[in-house]
Amino acid sequence: MKLNLKRPIIFFDLETTGVNTSKDRIVEISLVKVMPDGEEIIKTRRINPEMPIPAEATAIHHITDEDVKDCPTFKQIAKSLYQFMMGCDFGGFNSNRFDLPMLVEEFMRAGVDVDFKSRKFIDVQNIFHKMEERTLVAAYRFYCDKDLTEAHSAEADTLATYEVLKAQLDRYNILENDIEALAKFSSRGETADYAGRIGYNDKGEEIFLFGKHKNVPVHVVFEKEPGYYNWLMDGDFPAYTKKVFSEIRLRTKNSK
Repeated sequence: MKLNLKRPIIFFDLETTGVNTSKDRIVEISLVKVMPDGEEIIKTRRINPEMPIPAEATAIHHITDEDVKDCPTFKQIAKSLYQFMMGCDFGGFNSNRFDLPMLVEEFMRAGVDVDFKSRKFIDVQNIFHKMEERTLVAAYRFYCDKDLTEAHSAEADTLATYEVLKAQLDRYNILENDIEALAKFSSRGETADYAGRIGYNDKGEEIFLFGKHKNVPVHVVFEKEPGYYNWLMDGDFPAYTKKVFSEIRLRTKNSK
């Protein structure tokens, strides 16, 4: 089934040095930009992470330090990459939990202050788990009747994810061929940051989703315990999460 698009959507996948969005780096990115008329633009690029690639990461994606030593850094491609993404929605496999937060962190480290809040995000894994509870390899076999022989190759995973979504639309009548509806169906609850540390209560207030202040409005904590903000800023939290905390703190001060 062809996707019903009002604007382009980019399916993407990352291979990285690890899974810590605050410390790890991207070593390969693959993007499939699908235009409303069905045209597909594929871009895949390896990136010098400016840090050693751990052996356990190489064992998964098979990318070594030698493979990326002459590749551009993320900072060198950040602006052109952001331009390629302008005006697009996003799709991926486990992308809401990992790939998107990691990508945003890399942009911020590169000095590109991105804001994707007006975009829609379709996480094909969430749709799959709600329907079948499997992995991408199993999803590709189940929906497309194909074996994903190059799993953990960014381009192969990206193209497989795109194919799986189209097959899901064919299989499930409950799924609406509409990006906004798919983004809503594949979400796991709205959050104020990409890493899922800050959520919303039924009043629309930002709340902590972790720690001793879990489910407490952030502005209430900042008013009663000002030092907690400094602890957050010194902590090992993603840069974008810290940015949201800073915005809430400034808004709290200005409201007095």
